[in-house]
Amino acid sequence: MRSERHQMRAGRPADMLFAAPWSALEKLLLALVCAATLFFAAITPPFQAPDENQHYMKALALTQGKLLTEQRGPAIGAQLPRAALDIHAIDFPTDVPPTPRRFDATQLKASAAADATRPGDAFADFPNVASYAPSLYAAGAAGLALGRATGLPWIEAFYAGRLVNALAGLALLAAALALLPFGRNALLATALLPTFAYQTGSLSPDAVINGLGFLGLALALRTGFMSPAPARTATLFITGPLLALCKGVYLPLMAAGLRWPAGRRDLRPWLILAAMALGALAFLGWMHVSGGSQALYHIQSRKTGETMMTAPLRDQLALVLADPAGFVRILVSSVTERAPVYALQIVGRFGWNAILLPLIAYPLALLMLGAGVASGSGARFGILQRLWWLAVAAGMALLVEIAMYLTGTPLGADYIQGTQGRYFLPVLPLVLLALSPAQPVRGAQRLLAATAIPLMLIAAATVYDSFWVHGFVTSDGMPPHDDLLRELLLPSPRW
Repeated sequence: MRSERHQMRAGRPADMLFAAPWSALEKLLLALVCAATLFFAAITPPFQAPDENQHYMKALALTQGKLLTEQRGPAIGAQLPRAALDIHAIDFPTDVPPTPRRFDATQLKASAAADATRPGDAFADFPNVASYAPSLYAAGAAGLALGRATGLPWIEAFYAGRLVNALAGLALLAAALALLPFGRNALLATALLPTFAYQTGSLSPDAVINGLGFLGLALALRTGFMSPAPARTATLFITGPLLALCKGVYLPLMAAGLRWPAGRRDLRPWLILAAMALGALAFLGWMHVSGGSQALYHIQSRKTGETMMTAPLRDQLALVLADPAGFVRILVSSVTERAPVYALQIVGRFGWNAILLPLIAYPLALLMLGAGVASGSGARFGILQRLWWLAVAAGMALLVEIAMYLTGTPLGADYIQGTQGRYFLPVLPLVLLALSPAQPVRGAQRLLAATAIPLMLIAAATVYDSFWVHGFVTSDGMPPHDDLLRELLLPSPRW
């Protein structure tokens, strides 16, 4: 065993029998992710993660046994308890106020005391997430149901839902890290981005989406590069459909494990393809069961600021097919224009993408990701393997952009609406892995810890200060270019 571990550290060939043992620093960093996630779950005010109000209503519908939504006129949603809905509609609304918003603990107490004055049901409209699969909300719904079963007020049941959802996301992350055969620090570096902990600590399905994305990648790599085992193969076949039900664009992530068969008896590529095929069938099956119709919803155009309706998929697709070259131009221009925004969001941009970290945190995050790469994969790979991983990552990013144009953008728009940096979190570990050397650079893992810890502390202080102390505005803040010290050291609400 000692010789095997020595071989792991030295950088082994890709076909390996044992994953590298955990180091003390890796355990510390995983504990940091868990602590930050639970901190954000407790400290973030209700509905202050993107679309958390819609996700809450979808999870709440699941607790009522409603797997499918219903349409009433232009509204799409479900009949739900009024007291549960009013914690958003009245107590913690998400519309834009004319003055900076600051939360206070008395709001939570008042919300808890108001349940008895809100009898009956009301119809909840949540078109943005109407077509999402119930599997994404199972953990959050379980937390909500547990909270109500133990007699908690609706506002406290909301936090119970957050907690169970966060624990599910962290469990999926831990499983992925345990199964990943190499490149553990690439996945850890991604999970150490504040956006991951913030989203996982909310009632958003991002906790499940990111966790299943990581798990699907880990299982695919383990299947493709190690000897198959019945238990892992069964888990692979379960994870494929669950990953596809997250969002179909993430299913190709499992192609990272594909390699040319070593011989006729090498079934590993076929196992991965079979899991992906099951995933595709699950996705198509859900679309059929849910009616196969697209739920249209209103958005605020990022170009004009006007409130506009998303386009019907069929009509938008017809325009794309009529002018493919024009769509390529839209794709290139949108990605080029929005790349800096994606970079900020994937590191940390809180609330509904309105609160920026101190600007010094962003190069610190880049240094942390670089340290994750320099920590090495623990296995040797050729240039073709690395190019394949980058091609899979680029293909997934392209699918995300295409999907957002087809289903989340006004008809015929010359830009792509709604894409956010957090959508690329599941694919980031694969990019970092493709760039990682076989052997670690000396001191790289210590640098990973030395950058990750202050980055997460800065993020925690930013969230607490911006929500509970000084308040924030929901419109985007711009750096005060006449005061470099403030923009570097303070979060955007303090500029």
